[in-house]
Amino acid sequence: MRMKGTGEEEKISWVLTYVQGGVAEVWKENVLEERRQGVSTVETVEELFTKMREKFGEFDEESRKVDELRLLKQGGRTCDEYVQIFKKTSRGSGYEGRPLIEEFKRGLNGNIRRRLAEVESPPVMIKEWWERSVRLDRNLRQSKAEEKVLGSKGAVRMARPPEAQPSRGFRPSWNNGNQGGF
Repeated sequence: MRMKGTGEEEKISWVLTYVQGGVAEVWKENVLEERRQGVSTVETVEELFTKMREKFGEFDEESRKVDELRLLKQGGRTCDEYVQIFKKTSRGSGYEGRPLIEEFKRGLNGNIRRRLAEVESPPVMIKEWWERSVRLDRNLRQSKAEEKVLGSKGAVRMARPPEAQPSRGFRPSWNNGNQGGF
């Protein structure tokens, strides 16, 4: 860090003004007190950054991952997309087992989550949740697409091929020439 015309003491003090809240605030107060007493091991701003990374680096990464995971929602994505993003985001979050499953379920669209929970044998392991939710999502999307094509009653409305179209003036005779009916 370069701040022209500024000594290390001022740089360290300036950086520490941004360390706020919770454990970080207590840590900062300890560093400042050690500096006042002359027993600090931090002499340069680079050493301060090193100490901060040692103290909070891994915690901050894990906290960031947990925050990302908690904000993640399937929304308009396919379940396959959601699963891939969830896998990437959950790496390094510290979540595994039941808590990981609960975070995954929380982000799933409600329709898929409910349907999987209501089946006779719902998924138990995270991989089962991933696989079965992707399969269900694909089936639901396919069903929705077919409904658009087939209509809400499920009847197929297809045009007759040209060779099956009756020609003008053609009237089918059901009685084969018999005047009295069939």
